[in-house]
Amino acid sequence: MKTFVASRVGAMVLILIALTGVMFLLQNISPLDPVKSQLGAQASQEAVAARREALGLNEPVLVQFWNYLTGAVTGDLGTSYRTRHPVLSDLGDFLPATMELALYGIAIALLLAVLLAFSTTLKWRGSGVLRAVLFTGSSAPMFLLGILGLLVFYKMMGWVPANGRIALPNPPDGPTGLLTVDGLIHGRFDVVADALHHLILPALVIALGPAVGIGRVLRSSLLGDIDSDYARTARAKGLSESQIMRRHVLRNSVGAALSMTGLQIGLMFSGVLVVEQVFGWPGIGQYIAQSIPVADFPAIAGVTLMLGALYVVINTAVDLLQVAADPRIALTGG
Repeated sequence: MKTFVASRVGAMVLILIALTGVMFLLQNISPLDPVKSQLGAQASQEAVAARREALGLNEPVLVQFWNYLTGAVTGDLGTSYRTRHPVLSDLGDFLPATMELALYGIAIALLLAVLLAFSTTLKWRGSGVLRAVLFTGSSAPMFLLGILGLLVFYKMMGWVPANGRIALPNPPDGPTGLLTVDGLIHGRFDVVADALHHLILPALVIALGPAVGIGRVLRSSLLGDIDSDYARTARAKGLSESQIMRRHVLRNSVGAALSMTGLQIGLMFSGVLVVEQVFGWPGIGQYIAQSIPVADFPAIAGVTLMLGALYVVINTAVDLLQVAADPRIALTGG
């Protein structure tokens, strides 16, 4: 077990170092001069030279990479050319909105995935309708699904707001940055209700695709295990199908679904950036959309490193959860 954990953590560290190396390489081959981007095109040669010296750009490439790597590890992602603020500070302003949307999207996706897998495996009434709706929704591009959702649920029915994260003035600004959590902490239940009202449609849009992916893998595993020897033994003891599923089959089937969950969560963040544009959500998607047209490389690199790190950490955590669910994985090396 210890060897398995060490190997997974070591692989995670190596991947993050490689990702940092790629971003450093792209920054060095970029035609943009970071010094002139900071000081302006009209800066004097003396000011440019002094700034290059201060930033360590006159050092050997390996020294520059080491400084870039250690800076990234300590949270120094450079200064945005556009906002003139540290990229880490900008991410701190925009990230909570994205994380709140992603967390609710993940929760809805897992709920729908479990409903899809259990209802179709146990042949619950209405499972065919649920399956048809989820498969139809997941087959559409996220931006199109978001636009259709706004047309139906905002324009035609008036059930949800058109855009933004909250409509109330002066919402709590801490400590977590998640409005639904901060609203509960401060006793502002009006904030919680309004934040959920704004969250429900974009979170559902980003949840449909992952829900189907996870649900199909879980259903396949359940169908494979429900007729196993131990399931037939439990059935002979008089247990109901739901009890057999919950007590015996689910734990043995969850490994593949966990792997798919890690993959889908990583992919979900790319979808979140698109959905934020459709719904005017003030998160990382807005930040990166404003940074790309002006070639704000530190901001772009900072977002890329953050999302890459999240993806790697999530998949490493999923690998460890799989071992917790089935220790045999550690013995076979995964």
